[in-house]
Amino acid sequence: MNKFEAHILVVDDDDGIRNLVKKYLNENNFLVTTAKSAEDAEEKVKVIKFDLIVLDIMMPGQSGLEFISKNKNKYNTPIILLTAKGEASERVEGLEIGADDYLPKPFEPKELTLRIRNILNKTKLKNIKRVIEFDNIKIDLKKLIIHKDDKEFKINNTEKTILEKMINSPGETFSRNYIGNLINIDKERSIDVIITRLRKKIELDPKNPKYLQTIRGTGYVLWIE
Repeated sequence: MNKFEAHILVVDDDDGIRNLVKKYLNENNFLVTTAKSAEDAEEKVKVIKFDLIVLDIMMPGQSGLEFISKNKNKYNTPIILLTAKGEASERVEGLEIGADDYLPKPFEPKELTLRIRNILNKTKLKNIKRVIEFDNIKIDLKKLIIHKDDKEFKINNTEKTILEKMINSPGETFSRNYIGNLINIDKERSIDVIITRLRKKIELDPKNPKYLQTIRGTGYVLWIE
C-alpha cells in the first residue's frame, strides 16, 4: 500500500486549477481532497484532519480570507493562499490573519509542491517532542539528561538521536538496520550495547525492561503511555 507524504485539501472554484493541482500532487506522493468553495471546505475539515490546505482567495460566496478567519485557530492547519496578481492587499491580509504562505496565479505546480514540503517540514520540526515524562521518569533531550526517581543520567548525542526518534514514534518498532543508519553505525552488536546502556538509564529493572523492549526478530520499541 502506498504511504502518502501528507493529506492536502485543495480549495478553488476553478475546476481546471483543482484538477491540475490534484493531478500534480498525486504524482508527487500526496493524498489530495478537493473542495469547490470555502463552504464545501468547511464541511470537509470538520471530519478530516488535513496536513495542509491550498486555498484560493477569490471564490463565490465565502472568500478564502473569511475561511481563514473562521477556521485557522479552530483546526490549526497550515494554509497556502492562491492569489491573483492584483491581490497584493489581500495577500498581506491573509498572512496577517494566519496564512503560512502565498503563491500568485498563474503558478508552476512544482513551486507549489516545494512550498508545501517546506511548510510541512517546518511543522514537523516544531512539533517534535524533546521532553517527556512517564511514571517516575523524565527524558529531557534539550538538556541531554534522564531523571529517574532521584537519580540523574547524562545521555550522549547518539543516545539522543535514538530516543528522539522513538519518543516521537511511540509503539513503532525500529530494526537494528534502521537504528544503525540513523546513528551511522553498521555493527548490530554495537547497537545492542547502546540499547543496553539506555535501559540502565531508563528502566527500573534493566534486565526486565518495561519501556524499551526487544521485539524478537524485528528490533526495538519504546512503550510509553
